[in-house]
Amino acid sequence: MKHKKAIVRSIVIILILALSGLCGLAFQTVLDKVDRVNYPQEYSEYVTKYAYEYGIPEYVVYSVMKVESGFDSGAVSEAGAIGLMQMMPDTFNWLTSMRQENLDSALLYDPETNIKYGTYYLSYLYVRYGSWTEVYAAYNAGQGKIDEWLEYDSLTDQNGKLEKIPYKETANYVKKLEKANETYKRLYY
Repeated sequence: MKHKKAIVRSIVIILILALSGLCGLAFQTVLDKVDRVNYPQEYSEYVTKYAYEYGIPEYVVYSVMKVESGFDSGAVSEAGAIGLMQMMPDTFNWLTSMRQENLDSALLYDPETNIKYGTYYLSYLYVRYGSWTEVYAAYNAGQGKIDEWLEYDSLTDQNGKLEKIPYKETANYVKKLEKANETYKRLYY
């Protein structure tokens, strides 16, 4: 009799564990579906093309669009940044002149153009700084500020990389991008 009770108890425990595992899996599946709605892969044809062309991970481009504009190609910030990747017209003009192109900054409303030059700019910043933290901070606060901050030992680590960001807005921006990166990697990569 004790042997049968032990077998029944073992079966019940196994069934409870299996059911718990299935419930956990179902819950995670629902969470992933919600996250996929909140972290979409819009404009994937352009993201794939330009991420490959400029050597930037796709999830970085998606994260910048998510954080910067929420995928609104018509977005304009109070500072005057335009489009999906919220590029400043002066930055766009500088980048187009580097590429020996003469394009009107109104093209920043065009998703392909905005993604192309936003991704190109991320690539430029990564080559310059070699650290995503510094790239994101420069994308938000500008290269001049990052260069200034890198001169202070109190803001850098032992390797001279930016460790502390003195602007709260920029520090929060970097955190948002890092969170978005992790979410995109978990969902799609």
